[in-house]
Amino acid sequence: MNKAITQGLVLMPPPFSAGLALWSREDGLSGQGSYLGQPNAAYVPADQDFAGCMELQKTSAVQKLRCFQSIPCQPGLYLRVTARVKAVSGALPVVRIAGWAGSGSGSNVTTADQQGPDVALTSYGTVVTVSAIIGSGNRPGVDMVWGTAPAFGHFGLDLTGPTGGVVRIDDITIEDVTDVFHSEMFDWVDVRDYGAVGDGVTDDRAAFDAADTAAAGKTVVVSPGVYFIGSHLTFENPVQFEGTIVMPDSQRLACTRNYNLDTYAAAFGSELAGFKKALQALFYFTDHVTLDLNGRRVELTAPINVAALCGLTSFTTRRALVNGNLVAVAGTAWNTQTMTAVATYTVSNPLVLTGVANIAAVPVGARISGTGVGREVYVTSKNVATSTINLSRPLWAAAGTRTFTFDRYAYMLDFSGFTELTRFQIKEVEFSCGGIASGISLATTGAIFEVSECMFGLVKDRAITSTGEGCQDLHIDRCQFFAADQGQPAQNRVSMVFNANANDIKIRNNRASRFGNFGVVAGSGAIFLGNHFFGGDDVLLNGIRRAGVVLTLPNSKTFFTGNYVDNYFIELSNEHDSTPTFGSEYSFGGLTITGNIFICQHTAPWFSWIVVTPRGPGHFISGLTVTSNVFSARGEDIDRVESIDTSYATLSFNSFRNVNFEQNTFNGVVQRAVSPMLIEHIQNTVSDTWAVNSNNLLPFGGRARNVTAVVAEGAITNGAGAAQFVAPYTQVEQGAGGQFANLKWPTPVKGRVQVTLRVDNPV
Repeated sequence: MNKAITQGLVLMPPPFSAGLALWSREDGLSGQGSYLGQPNAAYVPADQDFAGCMELQKTSAVQKLRCFQSIPCQPGLYLRVTARVKAVSGALPVVRIAGWAGSGSGSNVTTADQQGPDVALTSYGTVVTVSAIIGSGNRPGVDMVWGTAPAFGHFGLDLTGPTGGVVRIDDITIEDVTDVFHSEMFDWVDVRDYGAVGDGVTDDRAAFDAADTAAAGKTVVVSPGVYFIGSHLTFENPVQFEGTIVMPDSQRLACTRNYNLDTYAAAFGSELAGFKKALQALFYFTDHVTLDLNGRRVELTAPINVAALCGLTSFTTRRALVNGNLVAVAGTAWNTQTMTAVATYTVSNPLVLTGVANIAAVPVGARISGTGVGREVYVTSKNVATSTINLSRPLWAAAGTRTFTFDRYAYMLDFSGFTELTRFQIKEVEFSCGGIASGISLATTGAIFEVSECMFGLVKDRAITSTGEGCQDLHIDRCQFFAADQGQPAQNRVSMVFNANANDIKIRNNRASRFGNFGVVAGSGAIFLGNHFFGGDDVLLNGIRRAGVVLTLPNSKTFFTGNYVDNYFIELSNEHDSTPTFGSEYSFGGLTITGNIFICQHTAPWFSWIVVTPRGPGHFISGLTVTSNVFSARGEDIDRVESIDTSYATLSFNSFRNVNFEQNTFNGVVQRAVSPMLIEHIQNTVSDTWAVNSNNLLPFGGRARNVTAVVAEGAITNGAGAAQFVAPYTQVEQGAGGQFANLKWPTPVKGRVQVTLRVDNPV
């Protein structure tokens, strides 16, 4: 920086050749005496060392020489005053640069240091350079600290020491040396000062490295221009981009001291380019584990294949993406890739399709549909050479050769190129899918992927998809989801919030509006806590509803607690079993449904909130607890809260184990499900066989398999009214559908009893 250039300041005093009347023998103030006509001063036009100079004899204790010209002074301006002096004859004096500091009102600023360092002349004819730096700041190298009060100065020199000697003085020069203090005054260094060209062609990597090294804690400034960087670049100091950089896609920029979207957007000239480069860097350097989007909006024109962007297939160290808005911008890049292919499925090889026609065109990560294919089955990988496809889940009834459909959705952030990704977090990010895009596709394998406090708006197909087992210990917490097809009748919607294939997922405190399904879960150990998902529509009579949560592993070991289930149902299915007929495996159960609110409105009477859909015969329920829930049908009553979808098979009722339906609240439900069930039976006529009717109120219309208690209320009497002290034995699963339990008495009696029935064997 040179203010003489940038601000047009006139700093140079007049040469002596312009006349000694321009030079004061006092402080340089107007009206004071000049050296014109003084006997001890003369102009010498030629000297062997100086082209033109002033000859001055020292006649006073302090012989002053000041220019009458007012030299401007400013805060931040640093001036170097230089005089070249030689002794000619007589006593040898001491020389110093000096000045008179004037305020804006014209008074002397006495606090300013107005004399420079003394320099003694020690010989005749030797040219000695005397200089001093004057400036506002008390910095190393500043000889005369003036502070900010002076507005101008009259500069020159003083002769001190012995009197009588004669000296010759070359023209005094004043120059702006602010740039000498550049690095001291400002907390930055500029890459151009270290050789950066900024023409977009020359590789400026070395200059950037040099500037970063020189910064030593200060900010590196990338001044205006376009800088080509041909290889990986790391800034160890803060960096400020006024210009932009271009880099090959494979090369990384690591801004270790201000790693955020603002920095990268400035570096690459746009939010999208900056976001991609910042996301790329997130997977490499360890100074930061979090990419902050600074609350900014990033418009995505196409899906981002994160693994390809980063050049990695495996990453297992915690990383986080936080605080911003990703927006899908309409274009063909978001179109679903759909194709059909003939392939062969064999039950003995349940995760493979063989003989896949046109396999090269089948996209990895595509969802498979067709006869005998369960929900949310995906292509995890393919082998073109062998025409085989690996599947995320088995197919339940697809044995043989048939045609399958493959749909590859477009995800805003697609992690499916990672064979393993662990401990990745996305927090406080809004995915604006705009009805044209899906949200996130997870890695093929991995664990502890966390999505929290995010919003997914107008999701076209899927908000979060697991095409493999990258969902192990998946966390979805405090997110909101809105479907693009929410205006459709419920049965026509195709959107879904999430699916999971692995175990131990935690789905907590989320809200989802009008998706086809909330979640399809193929693993075990799931926790659903505090979610609110609703799937109703505007149909006002006999509305069809969809499954909110589908559990496809029969023994799911799942807790479903404190949720608000609005116009959805929970479905237990074994559609991901290649041999769906019951064999020796666990059957449906391992599920606890406690403390939830279930509501429906304007639904068909056959709607139920808990539905079991066996894909093969022989299955039963073992380990199901439904307690302390509120079931409320509004508009029209429904038949019951639980049911069996017998489209493929029914349940084996005589195998039920450990089924508990109790302490629930029912509104608008015709037949309430209870087990254990307490029934009051009144026998008005004497009989040795009392038929106790469960009235089809045992869960799933099951059988009265156990009587666990019979308590007489009042006396058991004979026909004459005499009390009989007798006890019955029981006969269970009596009558049509096994709905009755008989109490067999040793003699005909009548009376009132409280009978406890169970739909199961408790162990």
